[in-house]
Amino acid sequence: MAIVELRDLRKTYRVGDEDIHALDGVTIRIERGEFMSIMGRSGSGKSTLLNMIGCLDKPTSGAVIVDGVDTSRLHGNKLADLRARQIGFIFQLHNLVPTLTALENVMLPLRYAGMNNKKERARRALERVGLGDRLAHRATQLSGGQRQRVAIARALATEPAIVLADEPTGALDSKLSEQVIGLMRELNRETRQTFVLVTHDPIVAEQTERTVRLSDGRVDHERTQVVVESAAAESVPADRAPALTGAANGSHGRG
Repeated sequence: MAIVELRDLRKTYRVGDEDIHALDGVTIRIERGEFMSIMGRSGSGKSTLLNMIGCLDKPTSGAVIVDGVDTSRLHGNKLADLRARQIGFIFQLHNLVPTLTALENVMLPLRYAGMNNKKERARRALERVGLGDRLAHRATQLSGGQRQRVAIARALATEPAIVLADEPTGALDSKLSEQVIGLMRELNRETRQTFVLVTHDPIVAEQTERTVRLSDGRVDHERTQVVVESAAAESVPADRAPALTGAANGSHGRG
């Protein structure tokens, strides 16, 4: 059974006297354990689509089915609970709380989900992304690549079925970008969690197994591809990832 089904999804915004069709009849099936990307130019509808999958917004019409549940039938606490337990989010600019440590940042979604053993779960998630020695470091003490790995650990901490990444490498240089994508791909293989990456970068999309391209709120085309491992990506296995500080640490200025 698919982990996500989007059926004839439409999202219309009223701007003045004009209707803007952010999504215009999108139908996509995402299989459990996929590592896929959604591509498109700015304004193509890809971020709107990610918000629908993540239950952050509701469509004007159509259905979003997550793990067999029609999310249109959920409201309030039930919808928030599904989002907290089933979906992890990775953002382009990390969205870490700068005054909190890496461990405390990763514990936040565990608190929202009401889970037990929060500290131990957060510690394991950070160790999984190679940051077991950075638990007490505040976000401001970490490099751009390290902050993004904290964000990945935070998304994985609740053990969600789906991980959604919105331009996860947009603030990183090309080497760090390859390493972060390689890490996410390794985690996907290890955990069989479904990863959906939104990107405008064809180089990032080529590192996923399937790409859905949007244009003007519609599916323009889909393609599957064989992922070729790069040396940079292979250098970051999930259980022994290095520091990812970056060459001359360009990540500090861009992360």
